Amino acid sequence: MPPPAPKQRVETIPRKPISLKARRGRKSPKRGRDRIKRKGTLSVPAHSAAHRKQAAPFSRARPDPEQTLALVLARLDDDKAADTVKINLKGKTTLADYMVVSCGRSHRHVGAIAEHLRETLAKAGVAGVRVEGLPHCDWVLIDAGDVIVHVFRPEVRSFYNLEKMWARARPQTEA
Repeated sequence: MPPPAPKQRVETIPRKPISLKARRGRKSPKRGRDRIKRKGTLSVPAHSAAHRKQAAPFSRARPDPEQTLALVLARLDDDKAADTVKINLKGKTTLADYMVVSCGRSHRHVGAIAEHLRETLAKAGVAGVRVEGLPHCDWVLIDAGDVIVHVFRPEVRSFYNLEKMWARARPQTEA
């Protein structure tokens, strides 16, 4: 037979009585509190739930860049994003391994693509996904760490032409 569990210690905190009568000629600064009627003292367990919380378990492993890229491309295809271009940035920059440039038909379509992509990445365990430009939805940038996704409206995409800038080969430096 297991030993009996120890009784939980309860500490009481004395409270000042709250007057329910309003004084004439003066308004109470704590109007909402004066209307609450309290009886007796408030008891709080000595070892509250905050002390008993255990550390959160380790999170899932972050997907590698190729898995994240495949997830992003599949989601963009599901959301009917147009003119999707994948750019390999390995060896060109340390910002990310891949960049994906795509466009939506309207402000609303661009915003929906970005929201769906953010939700999908969060479900897949990609932590720290940051989204910029969502209120205006002309150009939305989704930073998933190793994969950066740009979702444009068609006019904005043709103006900035990111593919041309990043698709070029890195110039060789003379040693």
